[in-house]
Amino acid sequence: MSALVIVASVGLFVDGRELLRQSIWAKPLKFGVSFVMYGATLAWLIPKLHRARRTMWTVGTLFAVAGLLDVGFVAVQAARGTFSHFNAGTDTFNQIGQQIFATGVFGLFGASLIVAIMLLFQRIGDAALTWALRAGLGLAVLGMALASFITGWTSSAGPRTVQDAYGSPVPLVGGHGVGAPDGGGMPITNWSSTGGDLRVPHFIGLHSIQVFVLTVLVLAALAPRIGHLRHERTRAQLTGVVIVGYGALFAITAWQALRGQSLIHPDAATWSALAATAVLTALLAALAVTAAHRTELAHRTELARRAEAASRSELVRRGKAAHRNGLAPGETTTPAGSRETDPHLDAAITPARPSGSTPTRWG
Repeated sequence: MSALVIVASVGLFVDGRELLRQSIWAKPLKFGVSFVMYGATLAWLIPKLHRARRTMWTVGTLFAVAGLLDVGFVAVQAARGTFSHFNAGTDTFNQIGQQIFATGVFGLFGASLIVAIMLLFQRIGDAALTWALRAGLGLAVLGMALASFITGWTSSAGPRTVQDAYGSPVPLVGGHGVGAPDGGGMPITNWSSTGGDLRVPHFIGLHSIQVFVLTVLVLAALAPRIGHLRHERTRAQLTGVVIVGYGALFAITAWQALRGQSLIHPDAATWSALAATAVLTALLAALAVTAAHRTELAHRTELARRAEAASRSELVRRGKAAHRNGLAPGETTTPAGSRETDPHLDAAITPARPSGSTPTRWG
């Protein structure tokens, strides 16, 4: 995928062929970048799943092979100057490629779903990271499902004929757009600017795991400087707030696209949903910070109480030690009027008794 990013980037500048007024290498470039990020995330994640290691290795290999087949077909079709998605051309290469392409899509979806299910029964790192991975992979699976299975059913474009990079007619069936055909969209993404586009929630869902893991890393990096973030529970709560807000954004963009509405032309209902999401997210964040502040105060109070108890215990211990040594608490010398018992001093002041003599008896 990294190699494809380089090749496609060069192709953007040296190859002037276009499909629907966009460079033929734009789609391979986007797929390459997306799979670099998602593939690297899975490559890091799968070895951390301690259960069913062999099964997870197989799942990871399945994802890699399916990704190579799918993106490889996208790149080959681009090099041929024709469409990879929704191409109903009758030439043999395209028909065989479409079957392989469809199989690869199911492989990618199935592998991601299995990893997501396995995450439900295992914990990786602290609570914040575990929930970030679970929610991120879950949203990625939903994003794949939305783009892979709903697209053909909801697209109102219907069968149509367009021209390939050489001006030859190509029949297309289905599309990403809802209410408007694909093509002539926004810069870089090519998302529709006139109607709904399911690629928007697909992108948001697919890369949610990177957003959530980045949130965990940022919170962990700030923890040594911000006392509220030192507690694992607080970081997990704030990560949960990001998950809720991002999940709502995914749902809103999917709802917007299915209504045939462009991302950049939201109506009042969409704006209301976004405003409600912003308010809810801010409220949840405020509650999490307030709870963290209370936890920090309680923690400091407990530390002060323990320090005071330890100080009292030390004073009591010193008092008992002084009492055992015959000293008043705080005294370090022998009390006035007392005499230490010294065997050498006793020997010096006691008269020596001649050898063989008997003690004097007093009658």
